[in-house]
Amino acid sequence: MIGNIRHKGLRQFYETGTRRGINSQWANRLSDLLARLEISREPSDMAIPGLNLHPLTGKYDGFYAVSVTGNWRVVFRFEDNKPTDIDLVDYH
Repeated sequence: MIGNIRHKGLRQFYETGTRRGINSQWANRLSDLLARLEISREPSDMAIPGLNLHPLTGKYDGFYAVSVTGNWRVVFRFEDNKPTDIDLVDYH
């Protein structure tokens, strides 16, 4: 079960399927990432080839990131065995 999604467009995409608010070219990738997050209970559940799971530091200390495309990442943390504070960010 997914907790809070910070990015408004990503939250709407997850809840309703609307692509307004996200880059529609990323819809399939984001759908796959959200589905994987939905069944994950710890960060290592997201460690599958091609996602480039990595822990973050600094302002995102305690968060993890997976690749969407280019500089774009989905970042999240786990609380009570569920992903929360999910965001879509351009990290550069």
